[in-house]
Amino acid sequence: MRRGQFFREKWPYLILLVFALAVPAIVPSRYVLHVITMSCVFAIATLSLNLILGYTGQVSLAQAGFFAIGAYGVAIMTKGGLSFWLALPLSGLVAAVVSFLVGLPTLRTRGSYFAIATLCFGVIVSIVAGSWMGFTGGHTGIVGIPLPDPIPFPLIGEVGFHSKAAQYYLVLGFLLLVLFVMHRLVNSVLGLSFVAVRNNEVLAGAVGINTFRYKLLSFTVSCFIVGLAGALLAVENQHLDFTVTNYAYSFNLLVYVLIGGVATLSGPVLGAVGLYYFLDYMEKSLGEYRFVLFGFLLIVAIIYFPLGVVGGLKRLWEWINGRLARYRAQEVAP
Repeated sequence: MRRGQFFREKWPYLILLVFALAVPAIVPSRYVLHVITMSCVFAIATLSLNLILGYTGQVSLAQAGFFAIGAYGVAIMTKGGLSFWLALPLSGLVAAVVSFLVGLPTLRTRGSYFAIATLCFGVIVSIVAGSWMGFTGGHTGIVGIPLPDPIPFPLIGEVGFHSKAAQYYLVLGFLLLVLFVMHRLVNSVLGLSFVAVRNNEVLAGAVGINTFRYKLLSFTVSCFIVGLAGALLAVENQHLDFTVTNYAYSFNLLVYVLIGGVATLSGPVLGAVGLYYFLDYMEKSLGEYRFVLFGFLLIVAIIYFPLGVVGGLKRLWEWINGRLARYRAQEVAP
């Protein structure tokens, strides 16, 4: 791709990237920066659900359970003296291994049966985390989670993560990394196999695609990513309480995906960042009633934007381009 063509096609994403990098300099307070950082954490978790739901067609309601596994994993390992940079991938790996074992029986079911089975797993994680005092701290949780070790940079020296800006850039870096990996994955042959399973599982199996293997692989990769998100949440808050195991997070992620745009990469990020910040902002004025507005937005999105905000914008852009093309063709025609 030529440089000029690249900038013509990718300029909106470049503008968003510049804006994201400038966020610590323009936000009014540390609290707002913390909220934006948390929204980026949930954007990573939403991208994980989008892989199994949007590209493979399986409704998983266990993401909250694996989110909690990643959070507790990094908390326990770093409190035990392990470096964050080793504990982070290991936490995601633990979530992936558990998801592989869970997926072996549950992915042999289809539709609502798989959704119910994964929801039950999320409830089990919540019960275990609340009861296992010696390992998870029970309802009290874990406090004093260490920050990541400083990273040495040439000419700059060590870069620590004690400031909110540094923690924001840490989460943003992982969000960009997950977006890059997801982009390469869904545009590969493997991604096309996922989409084939989503579109018609019976037909995909008839042409030689091992549908169970691809569903299990998608589920495992998805849970590895959401485990990383949970680990980043633990480090950002520097403590964990029992609420991190709340299986309602699975439904929140589902709403973020549906409103943002299923089977897109920008949609889950837009849905998670926008809605998380919006709900936090409305908490001061509406309290718990903000979820009524949350439900109203979901209903409007499902009725008028079945493909989500990003999908609707893409259709609008295609319609505008089509109208412009027909208008130019009429001008050229004698």
